[in-house]
Amino acid sequence: MENQEKPYKRRVRYKGKYPKAFKEKYKELNPDKYSETVERVKLKGSTPAGMHIPIMVKEILDFLQIEPGQIGLDATLGYGGHTQEMLKRLEGKGHLYALDIDPIELPKTKTRLEKGGFGEDILTTKLINFSDIDMVVDELEHYNFILADLGVSSMQLDNPERGFSFKTDGPLDLRMNPENGIPASLRLMNLSAPALQGLLIENSDEPYAEEIANAVVEAKRSGVYIDTTSKLQKIISDALQFLPIDSRERDIKKSCQRSFQALRIDVNQEFESIYNFLDKVPYTLAPGGRIAVLSFHSGEDRLVKKSFKHLLQEGIYSEISSEIIRPTEEECRINNRAKSTKMRWAIKA
Repeated sequence: MENQEKPYKRRVRYKGKYPKAFKEKYKELNPDKYSETVERVKLKGSTPAGMHIPIMVKEILDFLQIEPGQIGLDATLGYGGHTQEMLKRLEGKGHLYALDIDPIELPKTKTRLEKGGFGEDILTTKLINFSDIDMVVDELEHYNFILADLGVSSMQLDNPERGFSFKTDGPLDLRMNPENGIPASLRLMNLSAPALQGLLIENSDEPYAEEIANAVVEAKRSGVYIDTTSKLQKIISDALQFLPIDSRERDIKKSCQRSFQALRIDVNQEFESIYNFLDKVPYTLAPGGRIAVLSFHSGEDRLVKKSFKHLLQEGIYSEISSEIIRPTEEECRINNRAKSTKMRWAIKA
């Protein structure tokens, strides 16, 4: 009996062209094996599960003016799309450093880039927060170019186990590095109504912050442990049923998006990391070095704009972008997640 073979378990059948459940999208999750499926998803204007389509690649490369032999930094490696394009510009000469705090995705990206021909001779990856940029710079060299994409990767958004989205049920986690800090569920348990209201306003400009905060605290008082994305979404939805019926569904969805964003920023201390990163960047750039930053909401953009403007006035930067640079209409049509992108740049004096 002990040697009896286990019955063969057949893989779940691929449901239609575009399955809804993350784990059922095994073709999208294996782009090397099912490239045709991945391309169909892209042509539909969607991002394949487990992937991330880099945004504003042309605009970034046009500004950075990367040349073979230079030293560069991708401060937010993610899926490695931007990294790969910058490595191509180096033509095998120079070096690129790439940082990420996600211990789940970083090894996958490193392996993917190695298979593409970018090994340790040209690329160094480090599992650290980009706010620790000063820990990476060698005493003898500085960066000629830096890119920071402040957005959340699609791989994180799409995987319900990470808890970044309310589209599917999952644990209310929201941590970029699930090995550090506390999940959003525990953070919520420790917040009073005024504190949560302030968090929602400061991190996402949520117009119904008071109603949502009161509803969350009331749910906790009644014994509800808000440990899943669906539970939080329902609380927000129930709290906003007073909204006009003709726009209720749309406005509730936006409030859910802003609330999850606000919690994610708080749990990962994102504003603090951005502030520290922007403060340290000038001391890691070589004279004439260039930095481009992609942000995705007003709070991030305000920090970037304020830092660049201040350092220009101090004479540390010789030039900064006078206006926000946005993706083209064509890119937004192809990649829906590009719509909220804002790019700013600066050049070291």
